[in-house]
Amino acid sequence: MSSSQKIYEQHHENSRQVGFSILKKERGELLAKLIGSGNEVLDIGCRDGALTQYFMEGNKILGVDVDRKALARASKLGIETKLMDLHNDWADLIDRSFDRIVAGEVLEHLYYPEEIIKKVRLQLKPGGLFIGSVPNAFSLKNRLRYLIGQKKYTPLSDPTHINHFSSFELKNILEKYFKNVRIIGLGRYKKLSKLFPGVFAFDLFFIAHN
Repeated sequence: MSSSQKIYEQHHENSRQVGFSILKKERGELLAKLIGSGNEVLDIGCRDGALTQYFMEGNKILGVDVDRKALARASKLGIETKLMDLHNDWADLIDRSFDRIVAGEVLEHLYYPEEIIKKVRLQLKPGGLFIGSVPNAFSLKNRLRYLIGQKKYTPLSDPTHINHFSSFELKNILEKYFKNVRIIGLGRYKKLSKLFPGVFAFDLFFIAHN
């Protein structure tokens, strides 16, 4: 078992309830709308399939994760699953391509997220979509908490969060590999989150395609 496996299996067991997902319904319904049906979908960091279940109907899904226990639960949904550390090579996927690739709350857990985005780009079919989300680490609320030296209730409080994104930084990284990138703000302040995602959104949802 790799160190990543140990870390995430322990983290999920101790800190995440089965079926839990941040803004689950809001993100799930948005993913389902964007993914549609009749597509081959790669769900990276699928965990136990809490979000996967929203878009699995009518699609062929491959869910990958480093947590074996979570994958075992995801497989009960009837999707294909694979144990995989995203930091390693993607040799097992070299002969496969996908219409949609999903990364829901994944990029912030990676040492080199840009390297994973490069791999995603190679696995996408022409006209495919890369969609997902990250916590908005630099919302106005979080900036105020950082100002007083508080990590609690911010993305910094999760020890598995290795990278932290602003709306600007996320869009800038994605635009290196995709011509069309859109960032949608999600969270409690719905109208303000959509109008000013960098300031008011709790979560930054991205849609990237060429």
